[in-house]
Amino acid sequence: MSVEQEIRTLVVPPRSITLWWLGQAGLMVKSPGGKVVVIDPYLTNSCEAFGRKAGYNLARLVPPPLAPADLVRIDLYALTHSHADHLDPETVAGYRSAGGIGPYLAPAETAEKLVELGVPSEQIETIWPNKVYSLGDMSLRATFAIPPSAGDLTHVGYLITIEDGPVLYLTGDTAYHEILATAVAPHQPDLLFTVINPAFSNMGPDQAARLARELNVKRAIPCHYDLFPDNSLPPELFRTNLTRIGLADRYQPLEHGVAFTFSKEEP
Repeated sequence: MSVEQEIRTLVVPPRSITLWWLGQAGLMVKSPGGKVVVIDPYLTNSCEAFGRKAGYNLARLVPPPLAPADLVRIDLYALTHSHADHLDPETVAGYRSAGGIGPYLAPAETAEKLVELGVPSEQIETIWPNKVYSLGDMSLRATFAIPPSAGDLTHVGYLITIEDGPVLYLTGDTAYHEILATAVAPHQPDLLFTVINPAFSNMGPDQAARLARELNVKRAIPCHYDLFPDNSLPPELFRTNLTRIGLADRYQPLEHGVAFTFSKEEP
């Protein structure tokens, strides 16, 4: 069975959430009610040409588990910011060519970029920190994030809440700040999906582990370390930092395109 077929047919148990990591910061999320959200899908190799011009090796190390056209049945296309490994023009183009019409959820500068890519404005919902978007038995609350550069200052993360089920906090690209935990802790996230790549001014493994401790999450999932030769590191560094602060049992690596289901009942 392909990843696309599994996403379409898998039944998520009550009070649970199922995730498929798509590489980099891309994530597919499905609820017990059958709602499917994709966040920051980078499903092409479009960054390689940009990297060559900038002096970086950004060729994919791992093939994408889905094609852009496989997104056509999703219920929401959510984005954290406008960098090409998050808002990938070629992924958007392939999705639209296959008949995908959103809706798209995006912060301000990303929403403008979507319009530049030909997405009709009526298909775009603009989001900002603390604004909530509801989708059946799932809701997405945008969260505070610190941009790694001045190119796009309207970055967000997302709190994804399943009705009577788990809460997932996806950091998006962000540097560490105490406000990350202060803003998110009241929502009691069970899962943390966090960047761990300091080379481009995001949190490093030590800061991501600190955030996991401050939020007291049940599982801490690393991302954004796996795809580009010039922006990669071993995820075991995150595990090491969790172990150092007594949270070794919270480390939860994911495999590309492999379903991970988490129940609210799990310790």
